[in-house]
Amino acid sequence: MGQVKLAVIYYSSTGTNYQLAQWAKEEAEQMGAEVKLVKVAELAPEAAIAGNPAWKAHVDETKDVSEATTDDLLWADAFIFSMPTRFGNLPSQMKQFLDTTGGIWAQGKLMNKVVSGMSSAQNPHGGQEQTVLALYTTMMHWGAIIAAPGYTDPSLFAAGGNPYGTSVTVDQDGNMAEDVQAAVKHQAKRTLQVAEWVKNGNQ
Repeated sequence: MGQVKLAVIYYSSTGTNYQLAQWAKEEAEQMGAEVKLVKVAELAPEAAIAGNPAWKAHVDETKDVSEATTDDLLWADAFIFSMPTRFGNLPSQMKQFLDTTGGIWAQGKLMNKVVSGMSSAQNPHGGQEQTVLALYTTMMHWGAIIAAPGYTDPSLFAAGGNPYGTSVTVDQDGNMAEDVQAAVKHQAKRTLQVAEWVKNGNQ
């Protein structure tokens, strides 16, 4: 699996999707992939961040994590995106990053990349599935190859059974309601397997 390059790209305000991204990175590295973990740029004003202690703490904790650029997309064979839902859609931070990809998209440099998505919300029907599907709409415009987890492993059921991508419910204190670590790792493994098939078949 060493030939596969994976970019794990996330947005997280208080740390949930950072943790999902970390689990994906750990599994991918264990499989021998070359992995970059990067965050999309924060757009919220400092006053809003400072007004939420958990948000401020997470921003400080991850200040050394590199911000994603389109160069990361060009480098990678595969992507895993992780982000919270915002009204059933992508958070503006993630959307803004995706909106910067028009130039390389127009040159055909994003086609046939393998992609998978993960999400979170504060209640079980808070928009997690729709957020992943919104991500995949952009990926279809790219001509990317979606590696959804489907029901390919029992860990998906323990994690709540989202076939589009691992999702988790988070309470007001930041605690995850479902046990999703194994599902995240399975999703990372599946993404890399599909990327390896695509890459080997394209040589």
